This record gives sequence, structure tokens and C-alpha cells, in this order.
Amino acid sequence: MSTSQFLVLWLFSFAFILVCRVAPVVALRGRPLSPRVVEALGYIPPAAFAALVANDLLSPTMFDAGLWAGLMPLVAAGVVVLVAWRTRSMLWCCVSGVAAYVLLSLV
Repeated sequence: MSTSQFLVLWLFSFAFILVCRVAPVVALRGRPLSPRVVEALGYIPPAAFAALVANDLLSPTMFDAGLWAGLMPLVAAGVVVLVAWRTRSMLWCCVSGVAAYVLLSLV
């Protein structure tokens, strides 16, 4: 692919993505959103974070290095679930997950 072809493709992709992101903002300017829509939009960050984490936790080769190496991330995830249930804080979930994983890797 030549540089000019790449730039044309990139420009059209950039323009389309920009329109898709800006058009709803312009169309909804000045209008209040319903509480259900606001609540639904609030689920986007945790869902995106959960998708990233789940992709790393569950893989077809997770037990190739041994049983403990495969279970260790799942146990750390269990700690995160408990912290999430008690605190409802993403910050404490991240901190506890990293700490649990580091402590479990020392075992």
C-alpha cells in the first residue's frame, strides 16, 4: 500500500469516526437525557474494563504452565470481586487486584 493510498484511507476513516462521534452531540445539544439513558451510559466504563480483564484472564492456554499458574489470575480476580462488592470503587479494585496477584505470585 502506498503512502498516498494509506493517507486517503486514513482520512476517510478519521472523517467517518469523527462524524459518528460528533453527530449525536450536535443532535442532542440542549436536550436533557432520560435517567435510563444516563444510567445506561454509566455502565460503559466498567463494562469496557471488564472486557479487557476477561480477555486476559480466560485463554485456551491458561493452564499450559501448570495448575497454579492458571488459577492464580482467577484467585486474584476473586479478591477483586470481593473488594468491588464491599467498596464499589474501581480504584480499590485495581489496587487490590495488583496486590493480590503480586502476593500470589510469591507463593
